[in-house]
Amino acid sequence: MRDFSLSGLLRLRRLQQDQAGANVLRARSRASELAAQRTHVREAMLGQNNDAANISTMHAIAAARASTSSMLADLAALEIEAQSVVDEATRQHALARRAVLSIEKLETKHIDAARSEELRAEQNILDELAMRPRSRFGADDESVQTPSNGDAADGLGDAELSDFSGHANLSGPEGGDRR
Repeated sequence: MRDFSLSGLLRLRRLQQDQAGANVLRARSRASELAAQRTHVREAMLGQNNDAANISTMHAIAAARASTSSMLADLAALEIEAQSVVDEATRQHALARRAVLSIEKLETKHIDAARSEELRAEQNILDELAMRPRSRFGADDESVQTPSNGDAADGLGDAELSDFSGHANLSGPEGGDRR
């Protein structure tokens, strides 16, 4: 069987697909980290003690809440950006997968065509062997003699004669030679 001529390209496309898959994993991991961080900041903000004993404590609480709100907004923006990176990586992975599939289909067609070619060549050889004279295999051998006069008086039919394949002694019931 001859080699698939696009096998190098197929290997390259598979590597690109693997790389695109790794990019999707990294992007999803980053988006997951940002979501966890945002959840942690939100829970920390809700868990703060809001009892202000004096005005300076109230200003400090207000500043901390403003800072936390700003941080939450930044994290939300980063999450949106991370989700767009995930979407783009997923799209790139789908494109890489489609490229691999198209070449794999070509490879499958190539393999099927090569198999068909091999089977056709094998069938041609079998056809040639079937058309050759059978003397090579001993069927037309002159040493095997069968009665040609149609006399079946000795009680042996064609089926019984075939049981003696290769034996030239065809004697009658009296033990004499009837040739």
